Amino acid sequence: MKIGVLADTHDNLPRIREAIELFNREKVVRVIHAGDFIAPFALDPFRHLNCEVLGVLGNNDGEREGLAAKFREIGELHPYLATATIAGRRIAAVHYRELAEPLARSGDFDLVVFGHTHEIEQRQEEGLLLNPGEAGGWLTGLATVALVDLETLEVNLREL
Repeated sequence: MKIGVLADTHDNLPRIREAIELFNREKVVRVIHAGDFIAPFALDPFRHLNCEVLGVLGNNDGEREGLAAKFREIGELHPYLATATIAGRRIAAVHYRELAEPLARSGDFDLVVFGHTHEIEQRQEEGLLLNPGEAGGWLTGLATVALVDLETLEVNLREL
C-alpha cells in the first residue's frame, strides 16, 4: 500500500496535474501535501485524484478561507499539523522543518512529512523524516514528489 507525498506546489498547475496522474497510476491510497498550495484554484486538479488529500497550510497560503472551502471537496486541511493512521502507520504532516524534527524524534510517528525548504530530505530519526522537495519546481527547477510504501517505509522520489 502506497501514499503520495508532495509539498510546495505553488500554483504550478501543469506539475500538479502530472503529480495527480502519477499518484492515480500508482494507486496511492492517500496523498499528503505539506503546504504552500498558494491559491484556491490550485486545488481544482486534485478533484481528479482517486483518493483523499491530507494537507497543512504553508507560509504562502494566504487565502486560507478559500483554500479551506475548496479542500472540503478533496479531503482534510489543517492549519499547522495534520495526522493520520494509514495501514497501521502513524503519519504527521507539517510545513516547517522546525516542527517536523521534534515530531520525528518523538517516537509517536512512523513518518513525518514537511516542506518549505524546497529541498529533498530524508533521514531516519525515531520515525522517518521526509521532505519530498518542491512539486512546483519554481525555485530549484526540479519538480519532485515521493511515493512511500507503507509496509516498508521505502521512499521512491519521482521527478515530474
